Amino acid sequence: MAVVYQAVYRRTASLFCRLHSTYVRKMRYLNELKEDDTLCRQAQNSGTFFLFHNLSPFLQKVGKKYLVPQLSAAGALDKSVIESELKGSFTDLRKALFIVDGKDSSLMASAQSLLRWHDSHQYCSKTGQPTQKNMAGSKRVCHASGITYYPQMSPVVITLVSDGSRCLLTRQPSFPKGMYTALSGFCDIGENVEEAVQREVAEEVGLEVESVWYSASQHWPFPSSSLMIACHSLVRAQEAEISMDSLELEEARWFGLEEVVEGLKRDHGSSKQDNGSFLPWFPPKQAIAHQLICEWVQQQTSQLA
Repeated sequence: MAVVYQAVYRRTASLFCRLHSTYVRKMRYLNELKEDDTLCRQAQNSGTFFLFHNLSPFLQKVGKKYLVPQLSAAGALDKSVIESELKGSFTDLRKALFIVDGKDSSLMASAQSLLRWHDSHQYCSKTGQPTQKNMAGSKRVCHASGITYYPQMSPVVITLVSDGSRCLLTRQPSFPKGMYTALSGFCDIGENVEEAVQREVAEEVGLEVESVWYSASQHWPFPSSSLMIACHSLVRAQEAEISMDSLELEEARWFGLEEVVEGLKRDHGSSKQDNGSFLPWFPPKQAIAHQLICEWVQQQTSQLA
């Protein structure tokens, strides 16, 4: 009987701790804000806000760091007045994501994605009537049809292809000079992650993937709102000749371990040579492609140890 009581007590104590943990309370509060307009309106009076202009976030430069100012609710102000009074500027999101800390970059990405979604979903796709957003901006409703629209993300696979001793990195014409990254592409309707990886690798570089394993995921606000699903994939070394799709890519090539290690030490500025050319460099640590590349380096290094 004592054993049963002890087991029940432990389960009850565990449940009590979970329900009263900081994380659980925070998540439940945020969920209430999404659904309860009155609660959300109250929170606005004491909350802080990010500023955006034409989908560009406002940043302040303090010393060598860029910060996102946490501002109280205010009326509409002219863009130039804001920049002058707050001593900062509205910055392109792609640049902003890589010069602020991780917490702020995640919030900025989410905020811009929501702003973009609201801008493109002002009318009901069935009735053509205007939709109305709720106080939290978590949904839009067409009162003519009763349809509720929620923000959505598009699944995108990003994969670092390896033949066992090298990894394959590519660049598109729109990339900054010298930057290479992992292959990526949108998932098609009906595909699972493994099938999407296999298809993208076949389409873009003409290689057949043998195996795929998951690494991590990341919300990415481009081109609108994407869920990046990061994987590693392996191809046969004897069948690793690249056949690049030149409509999608500007360059695709294999990199050895030493070249990848050196590339990770560079950024856009330090990769430029005196003759105007650029040595290879890779996405910064905030991008999930950076994590894939670092994982590959760690795997190769452990094999050599």
